[in-house]
Amino acid sequence: IGDNRTQYREMTPDTASVAVRVIVFVALFQAAGVVIFLRLFGKQLLMSKAAIRRLGMLCAVVGTLALLIHQLIDAARMADEWSGIADQDLQVIAWTSSNASYHITAAAGLVLIAAGMAITAPDKFKPALAGVSLAGVVLATSAFLLTGHTSVHNLRWMLAPLLSVHLLIVAFWFGALLPLALVAKRESNAIAAAVVGRFSAFAGWLVPFIAIVGIPMAWILAEGQASVLRQPYGQLLLSKLAGFMLLMFLAAFNKLRLTPAIAAGVLSAPTALRRAILAEYIVIIAVLGVTATLTTFYSPTS
Repeated sequence: IGDNRTQYREMTPDTASVAVRVIVFVALFQAAGVVIFLRLFGKQLLMSKAAIRRLGMLCAVVGTLALLIHQLIDAARMADEWSGIADQDLQVIAWTSSNASYHITAAAGLVLIAAGMAITAPDKFKPALAGVSLAGVVLATSAFLLTGHTSVHNLRWMLAPLLSVHLLIVAFWFGALLPLALVAKRESNAIAAAVVGRFSAFAGWLVPFIAIVGIPMAWILAEGQASVLRQPYGQLLLSKLAGFMLLMFLAAFNKLRLTPAIAAGVLSAPTALRRAILAEYIVIIAVLGVTATLTTFYSPTS
């Protein structure tokens, strides 16, 4: 008990903010990715579609709650102690900041996603519900444009579209992994191979743009100073790039080895694919953790 109390005392508002921010990232990109996945591949699914919808709804709810908690923690960060949460003046400052705009907008997007995933309706209303969910994706991802270094940069007109593309592709890639695992587990080999093959075709073109747009953004934010690579901000960026390269290797392995094996009816292929997907998922969560640390503690020009 004593050890647990010590650990609790050591959990500062800053540390808690990073932890909750990671949960926000995971839940938001997973929920948004489920919407995109169902939009692209939903018509091919028979046995896994309901489970994928439940996953999207659950992540949207978790993400909304995490956003609220993260917003409340902002006041504690200002005070540098947990008592700041109960400080009315600090909460007023927190709720009128650009960070609050981000939290509210992202939460509104997740609520729309949850509504679109949860509501069952006659077939004639399903296109409208799909539209609600897609609107939620746009709203949730565009919320990131309202805060952070890109929102106040004098080249915001250039950074905003780059960041939007970056975020949507991350949502597409990360958010598709668990649905693909469900497809590999619940669908026939023929359906699983078709869906994984189509996803790989999309990903092969889209995923490289995560780096293609991400590197120019980092260069602009760092004002073209190579010395940033010797600072914590630059070192964290390099670790993100290393994680991305590892993910590209795993994705290539899935495409070149496991997808053909599933199509060929190899009995062990679906299980191997689920394990490879789990590895990708863990690596992306680690990269999101680095991103949360970087955006919480460091500035590109510090």
